[in-house]
Amino acid sequence: MSKPTESSSRSAIVVMGGVAPDIGLAAALERDEVLVVAADSGAVHALSAGLAIDFAVGDFDSIPPEVLQKLENSGVRVERHPVAKDATDLELALDVAIREGADAITVVGGHGGRVDQSFANAFVIASPAYAHISMHAILDSALVSVVHGGGGVTFVGAPGDVITLLPMHGDAKGVSTTGLEYPLRAETLPAGTTRGVSNVLIDHEATVSIESGTLLVVRPGPELLSRENGAIE
Repeated sequence: MSKPTESSSRSAIVVMGGVAPDIGLAAALERDEVLVVAADSGAVHALSAGLAIDFAVGDFDSIPPEVLQKLENSGVRVERHPVAKDATDLELALDVAIREGADAITVVGGHGGRVDQSFANAFVIASPAYAHISMHAILDSALVSVVHGGGGVTFVGAPGDVITLLPMHGDAKGVSTTGLEYPLRAETLPAGTTRGVSNVLIDHEATVSIESGTLLVVRPGPELLSRENGAIE
């Protein structure tokens, strides 16, 4: 995945609802030009972190009415959807961020108490439809990067940090790593395998790249020192 040019690049933070995440990590990412999109009650978390919300998106079945009114009164662009809809609030929010020109997105959220929603969130951020987007997530305290075919991610941490590689939507082929205790050299991680679970950093920097398919690179630690081809620093 090639890095967008300086002039055309735009970053976005998408804040989900559910249990409050460590949103301070996302707040540290906010810069003047960062677009902030709240998915339903994610607006509550975004406001509590002092993020300036640009869009609030969803069916708003889980946000206090007074908070929604506050958003509308403050000029936040609110996009309402029916409760009976074909996409989750997160997916709708991602689409708004991309519609508004974002090519690097960081999703922030907690587990929300529903395992089905957690699975759905993982699958949607790894969707092939977003292969042109530099996609990262802070899910509870875990840091997640999505790597699509032809791309890679470089990250720093401490020796002993755990790294898990999960193939999504099929086989991940041509997986190569550096800086990990159990190296992969242009190998295939078939769909459903657990081979990539609980790898370990042996240095302060590691890389993961793939030739085709999609990988989730999951780091359970609290650090936010990741970048994909220079996209997040």
